[in-house]
Amino acid sequence: MVLKNSLAWLQLVRNKIRSLVAVAGIGFIVILMFMQLGFQDALYSSATQVHRNLSGDLFLVSSQYKSLTAIQSFFRNRLYQTLGFDGVASVSPMYLGFAKFKNPENGEKYSIYVIGFEPGRPVMNMSEVETNIDRIKVPDVVLFDRNSRPEFGKVAQRFTTEKTEQTLEIFPFDSIKGYSVRVGGLFSLGPSFGVDGNLMVSDSTFMRIFPNSRPSELIDVGVISLKPGANPQKVQQELQANLPNDIKVFTHQGFIDFEKEYWATRTPIGFILNLMLTMASVVGVVIVYQILYSNICTQIVAYATLKAIGYENNYLLLVVFQQAFILSVCGYIPSFVFSLFLYDFAMEATKLPIIMTTNNAIIVLISAISMCMTSGALAINKLRSTDPADIF
Repeated sequence: MVLKNSLAWLQLVRNKIRSLVAVAGIGFIVILMFMQLGFQDALYSSATQVHRNLSGDLFLVSSQYKSLTAIQSFFRNRLYQTLGFDGVASVSPMYLGFAKFKNPENGEKYSIYVIGFEPGRPVMNMSEVETNIDRIKVPDVVLFDRNSRPEFGKVAQRFTTEKTEQTLEIFPFDSIKGYSVRVGGLFSLGPSFGVDGNLMVSDSTFMRIFPNSRPSELIDVGVISLKPGANPQKVQQELQANLPNDIKVFTHQGFIDFEKEYWATRTPIGFILNLMLTMASVVGVVIVYQILYSNICTQIVAYATLKAIGYENNYLLLVVFQQAFILSVCGYIPSFVFSLFLYDFAMEATKLPIIMTTNNAIIVLISAISMCMTSGALAINKLRSTDPADIF
């Protein structure tokens, strides 16, 4: 009832077409914000999905390490040196590399990410990997990521329905000779902005896939498990201080944060997403400003009349801010619902984890209100300078 009788609401509903256009304009900007945040979250989530599923407490990488997809190897003996430090219980080497995967249906080759580790000391904390760990102990047997992009063919579907090991060909990038492997199981990881599909293999199978480009003494990540009660930060500092400076030591969260920072600040896609989010906010301020300014100009006689009969500027400014708030909420609600459908569509098309989160819903709501309030603050200059004597 208060809303229906407020001057701000009455002015908006007096010209329904103008108000609907305003809501549509704000809604479009809100959808852009939702999509930018969704893709940004998908970027960070997909880039760190391997990190989040690692089972260790500390992680050893090369001092030249930039990202998990920018392969930087180091000598395996660095990892075994950590066994001499207090608090370290066990270590596991991890091998990473890109190979060319031959689609068994059309013969096309696509880049696929290969993750290798010792089956007796698995590094991935994933139930599907644990279930199938005995299968990859057999030479040349691999686990295939069922969430890989469609260009790899219907490998997962055939394995699920036929329950037979399919023979696939993997090609190292430095060779035209393929290597045959068999699919022994499936797991769910999914692609990222740098990876289209994944394979998990034993360390011995990994060396067979990359016979020339990967000496066995070189690894990409060292996974360190600590003894119960050991302090990860303390052990990390001790390792970093005493090991040679050709390696870095990360805690689990530190490893994830380093990867996020790389994609956010040191890659074009991270910069573009941040820039587009900023541009959407600026464009939104301009659009809402034009809407509110036009509304003030249309109602200038009414505002001048209110001033003439004694209403102060603060009351009139409150009316403008109320209009800005109403427009922001009316634009947000349908845009939120529509964005849910867009998220599902984008996730199905890209296989990326584009998911609506409570955090993003709150951020966009606050941003939409702030955007409209900022526009209102800019638009009221016209109202401040209005003199009833000049109008009449």
